[in-house]
Amino acid sequence: MSGAAAALTQDRQRLELAALSAPAVIFTAAMIAFPVVYTVWLGFQSFSSTGRQSFVGLDNYSKLVADREFWHGLWVTFALYVLSLVLQVVLGVWLALALFHAKRLPGIVRSLFISPFMMPPVVAGMMWLVILDPSLGAANYILQFLGLPPSEWLASPTWVIPTVALIDTWQWTPFVALIVLGGLQSLPPSVYEAAQIDGASAFKTFHRITLPLLLPTIVTAAILRSVDLLRFFDIIYITTQGGPGNASNTLNIYGFRVGFEFFNIGYASALMLTLTAIVFGAVLAFNRLRNAVAW
Repeated sequence: MSGAAAALTQDRQRLELAALSAPAVIFTAAMIAFPVVYTVWLGFQSFSSTGRQSFVGLDNYSKLVADREFWHGLWVTFALYVLSLVLQVVLGVWLALALFHAKRLPGIVRSLFISPFMMPPVVAGMMWLVILDPSLGAANYILQFLGLPPSEWLASPTWVIPTVALIDTWQWTPFVALIVLGGLQSLPPSVYEAAQIDGASAFKTFHRITLPLLLPTIVTAAILRSVDLLRFFDIIYITTQGGPGNASNTLNIYGFRVGFEFFNIGYASALMLTLTAIVFGAVLAFNRLRNAVAW
């Protein structure tokens, strides 16, 4: 077969593959594009109590800038995000190192360590709601057994954000650990052999070799958790629904209430588009960081 005939055959195969995959690609693109475009369009609309809608341009966004509840929700969102992400990354790396070095640990024990993130958030939320009940929960029973005063946990405006962050950390730290564990298992053993020959201590080996080599993997785990944490909804809705008062009212919870409780769909769409922009911004920032630390 001549070169021209081979090239013609390859072009025909590419066209056939493109024709076969085109319907799926078009359908997937439409399923992604339509909700986004429709939400953008809703963000420029206003809906009256009678269901009548009208075009208001950027009024929803100017209202958003002046809305104190929006800024409070933004602060709660970032407070939960930073606290949860730091705890999950630090504890996830520690758990991954523990599992990596515990070579003789039975498989069933390893599975138990990483099982919380496989639990549905609704189940996890209901379970912790019972454990943290101020009157009958096991958490206050343990505190009183240790001679410590009981806490109101989710019912306290002061403690609700740390408590929700701890619940999410309990559930998703194993997910981070699983990603970091995969990164640990892919590190070149020759580097550790050279460090051992040079007499490097365990701390120096971790600080000078393991951590720098793991940074791209850790940043990847942070990206995946950032997307989820900035859209914090399920655990909060199950446990506090934004309360007590508005102490745990994240942007996602606030947008949900505006849209589905007060039926202000236009303003809720503007809130959700703002949250989407924040999520994209965080992902782009972490992507740049991952490229900077790649090896």
